[in-house]
Amino acid sequence: MTRAWQRMLSGRRLDLLDPTPVDVEIEDIAHGLAFVARWNGQTRGDFAYSVAEHSLLVEEIFGRIAPASPIKWRLAALLHDAPEYVIGDMISPVKAAVGPGYGALDERLAAAVHIRFGLPAAIPQTIKRQIKKADRISAWLEATQIAGFTEAEADRFFGKPDPELAQGLEIKLRPPAEVRRAFTARHNVLLAAM
Repeated sequence: MTRAWQRMLSGRRLDLLDPTPVDVEIEDIAHGLAFVARWNGQTRGDFAYSVAEHSLLVEEIFGRIAPASPIKWRLAALLHDAPEYVIGDMISPVKAAVGPGYGALDERLAAAVHIRFGLPAAIPQTIKRQIKKADRISAWLEATQIAGFTEAEADRFFGKPDPELAQGLEIKLRPPAEVRRAFTARHNVLLAAM
């Protein structure tokens, strides 16, 4: 029989084919995301740019896009890539090559994470679009600041961001343990505010 679960540092066993909210812990998510490199690790700096760091940036940008939005949607923005704590961060060309199975796995994991933290299993499309916009702005900033893209290349792949939404956002690479703490702390603040 093929094993389809992963043991987490919390001691939980997360079934990848049938994940349940009870097996999801923020400490596992924060730890995993702090050690998963974006851009397949192809970034400048002494530390990999982690999915946890990216998620913090997306949540901040989402707050600029939708400042009057309920706190729960800020939490959804922070957790938008949470499934990657288990399945890793695949660049878009790899996701396309893997096919629809990757998307289904991602959706099941996201639903379990959302339910665990008081969000609906499926995020409303209007909110998803705003989070995706924040994600693209983050990708543009990452591409131009640490991944070696020219602004023209980043504009072509991610779209030129509204200067007001990207103003003053500078990517600073931090050690994984520091990013893990920052991610967990931000999660706790948002959860408490809900």
